[in-house]
Amino acid sequence: MYLHALATALPPTAYTQAECWNVVRRSEARQRLNRRSVLTLQAILCHDSGIATRHFAMPDIERVFSMTPDELNEGFRLEAPRLAGRALTAALTQAGLVAGQVDALLICTCTGYLCPGVTSYVAEQLGLRNDAFLQDLVGLGCGAAIPCLRAAQAVLALQPTAVVACVAVEVCSAAFYLDDDPGVLVSACLFGDGAAATIWRGTPGPCGLRCDSFTTLHQPENRDRIRFEMKGGKLRNLLDAAVPKLAAAAVETLLAGERNRADVRSITRMIAHVGGRDVLDAIEKSCHGFDLTASREVLRECGNVSSPSVLFALERALRDGSPDEEGDWWLTSFGAGFSAHGCRVGL
Repeated sequence: MYLHALATALPPTAYTQAECWNVVRRSEARQRLNRRSVLTLQAILCHDSGIATRHFAMPDIERVFSMTPDELNEGFRLEAPRLAGRALTAALTQAGLVAGQVDALLICTCTGYLCPGVTSYVAEQLGLRNDAFLQDLVGLGCGAAIPCLRAAQAVLALQPTAVVACVAVEVCSAAFYLDDDPGVLVSACLFGDGAAATIWRGTPGPCGLRCDSFTTLHQPENRDRIRFEMKGGKLRNLLDAAVPKLAAAAVETLLAGERNRADVRSITRMIAHVGGRDVLDAIEKSCHGFDLTASREVLRECGNVSSPSVLFALERALRDGSPDEEGDWWLTSFGAGFSAHGCRVGL
């Protein structure tokens, strides 16, 4: 399948990490934390962790750690379709298309639950045809964007003339939680909100880029190291200290498998889910020769926006050039499961 557009969207207001510390410092939720937890938050938010700013869509962010489950759910219901719609509108404009030409809309998310899903809201918001195929992928965590693209490939295999739109959208601020668990504390300092939309067709677009060679690795024995759980009606992100090592090992395994395939082009660049500073450090160490600058720039400006992150990094990398005849770029994402995914982008 071929890329015809890639666009991203962020909530309009950016918060520095120091401003995030002030939100925590003023929050009544801080009173529930022990002294060590407060010092941990201060140390991460007031020093360089690889993140300068994050964007939050939830209204009244000063109260986010004290909001009720109903308030958080309503925030996701309102803001996820808005973010997704902005990204998709920009992608359609970039591709020279209108919403009525979209034959299939696939949206992945993990930071909230709607039934019907986010696709229903976005289809209504943008004016998709009533017979457009809608599919929501929920529960795949930070790695979801690449499996979503794989689902788009399946749609195009059945309907080669289709216009397929994929959107990854996360309102991570609707899943913010504070307690004394170290992983939960790190999560509160890491994630931001955003959306990324892509348009795919069975024939080459202006950039000529194709996407194929999808791979996946599942490690259910590590499921409890990175996942959401419900606690008091709220989503609580569990993030184990072993995640950087797990991510690096999984990416290394997928990359080795891809390189060992017969009759395939070389891989000249890696585009990775931004994860966090320690995650990117671990991947660069295990996968020698790859520079993850694009991912680091996204992390610094946006934080970890979960599933859209790898597409944010791809967009950033494409500003400086694109794959050429010398080889392909390799995209990789990872997260809840524990799972990791890869695919190629090239000419």
